[in-house]
Amino acid sequence: MAFSAVARSEWTKIRTVASTSWTLAIAFIATVGFSAAFCAAVSSSFDSMKPVERATFDPVLLSFSGMSFGQLSMIIFGVLVVSTEYSTGMIRTSLAAVPSRAGFLLGKLTVATALALVVGLLTSFVSFFLGQAVLGDHGTGLGGDGVLRAVIGAGVYMALLALFSMGVATMLRSSVASISILIPFFLIVSNILSGFESTRKYGQYLPDKAGSKIMQIVPDAMGSTETPYGPWGGLGIMLLWVLAAVLGGYLVLKKRDA
Repeated sequence: MAFSAVARSEWTKIRTVASTSWTLAIAFIATVGFSAAFCAAVSSSFDSMKPVERATFDPVLLSFSGMSFGQLSMIIFGVLVVSTEYSTGMIRTSLAAVPSRAGFLLGKLTVATALALVVGLLTSFVSFFLGQAVLGDHGTGLGGDGVLRAVIGAGVYMALLALFSMGVATMLRSSVASISILIPFFLIVSNILSGFESTRKYGQYLPDKAGSKIMQIVPDAMGSTETPYGPWGGLGIMLLWVLAAVLGGYLVLKKRDA
């Protein structure tokens, strides 16, 4: 089957499953809503901030402060895109229609990642403009040094997070197993490893911690710890994680029966 036909088929699957649409909507609402709330809180207490906090104040990163909530929905979206077919048994029909497993997986990941990127970019731009409006005189403009890179990077980060989740879900082939591993990994394990001096040197190389560096325009912004890499280096580390997850998913799909 031609790639265009596979892509159309995958698009139909995604848009006809209510759960995937809802998760994307929640990712947008949670990120924008919480980010605006955090910006409002900081704006009202800006004059009472410590000197070191003002010195590393990053209005752009603050406008994405709700990302930690929205990214959980993006993770679930990535899992559901893959695992729903396994839970319903439709994976057998899909693979019968597309004998090339590489072509099947490529079509699915391409369509889902493109959709996640569109939603991610919409989320990042709305979060940025709303956040800066709330910050007022403490905000910045899109034309500032590194701002456009950070805003676009935030959208790319969300798409890569979804793609990483798709790769993991392809390996595990279960919604419950994938979500049970990914949510605690990003919500608990990543924060614990990054929160202690003895483990921080390992935690800073996890996909979310490294990838989120692309959203900063101020080094060590908002009191974050110093890292041996910059925004592009962090995004590169995240890309390696994503590549490993997708490759692992492909190998499992290729070797195991549906």
